[in-house]
Amino acid sequence: MAGKFEIKAGARKSFRFNLKAGNGQVILTSESYKTKKACENGVASVKKNCSNDNCFDRKIAKNNKPYFNLKSTNGQVIGKSQMYASNASMENGIASVKKNAPGAAVVDLTA
Repeated sequence: MAGKFEIKAGARKSFRFNLKAGNGQVILTSESYKTKKACENGVASVKKNCSNDNCFDRKIAKNNKPYFNLKSTNGQVIGKSQMYASNASMENGIASVKKNAPGAAVVDLTA
């Protein structure tokens, strides 16, 4: 089963998306957008930038758990991962974004 982007309405008339792997697990969550169009542009940016390893910013949280941000070429964060138990599992998450995002369908859950 292929991955998919789900666009959801958030608090105060905002929008966000989740990229889900084929197994339904969330592998990337967006920032909050003011309009649905901006959220859709964020999805397009993930699809465009996910094949560039330099766009993945590998981080360590305060609790020493690894996670990553996906950034556009202008340095803006497009999406953030969950916290991982190890660097190896974080790298698997990055590989999953690279595999799932380019051909992922977009499901609008706001309608």
